[in-house]
Amino acid sequence: MPVGINQPSNQIRLTNVSLVRIKRGKKRYEIACYKNKVLEYRSGIETDLDNVLQIHNVFLNVSKGAVAPHADLQKSFPKMSLDEIILEILQKGELQVGEKERNAQLDRVHNEVVGIVSGKLVDPKTKRVYTTGMIEKALDQLSSQGAQAAQHEKAHSSNASGTSTPTSGEERVKPTWTGVVTTRSAKSQALDAMKALIAHQPIPVARARMRLRITCPTSIAKQAVKVAPKSADEYADGDEKAKGTVKDRILSYVERTESQEASGEEWEVVGFVEPGDFKLLSDFVGTQTKGRARIEVLNTAVIYEGD
Repeated sequence: MPVGINQPSNQIRLTNVSLVRIKRGKKRYEIACYKNKVLEYRSGIETDLDNVLQIHNVFLNVSKGAVAPHADLQKSFPKMSLDEIILEILQKGELQVGEKERNAQLDRVHNEVVGIVSGKLVDPKTKRVYTTGMIEKALDQLSSQGAQAAQHEKAHSSNASGTSTPTSGEERVKPTWTGVVTTRSAKSQALDAMKALIAHQPIPVARARMRLRITCPTSIAKQAVKVAPKSADEYADGDEKAKGTVKDRILSYVERTESQEASGEEWEVVGFVEPGDFKLLSDFVGTQTKGRARIEVLNTAVIYEGD
């Protein structure tokens, strides 16, 4: 007769699992989730918990199948139901991933950051974008410099006997780049990468200019700039931006004018503006024209491609 093999009826085999852990006091709690679903839930892409949780329970140790006792849960999460505890762990816990998955996440974020940066920065002379490979090399160079600087600073601090040599203000505020992480969005990290590249210039880079259309009533464009008493002293003597007409002030923000015309009761200019000046220009137009002028973004980043 064939010999039957009995398996524990209460044993659940967990496959393709991601753990989310949280520590409360001396206790560590875990929940078992499907891979890739935790980040989707946290970003709002996935809303159904049944698609996120492998088991609707809280564990002390998932791999051993050790379910957290009810008394421990009530002590660590007072007045919270099991569902509320699971949500607390899912939203605030630390996601545990394997080395391969972690490397895959880093590669994905890295590629996304490099893609964003390469589309926003250009060679200042040619106004052409760099290849992603050149951007990667420049960021790697900054990352190596940042690591060396950190080691030097650590060694300097340990050797100093209660005194330190102050660095210049420029050195203190200069942005640095140490590489991507998986805990921040690619967009915010790309902004940091661009700031570091522009500050250190491992290769000649500048932000691609925005292409704008600014339309203003002719009567307002001819008016003198109204400077508030509180902000008048912010302008140095002879600063042209504190003088002239509204039209003059708007044109002072435009690095290169593509077209300009006055037709009937409206004056219009199309030109290129440095992204850092966009908010200043928007604030000025809004304040001086009381909403009667408008700014239209024709292109967020003007670049030239090809030979």
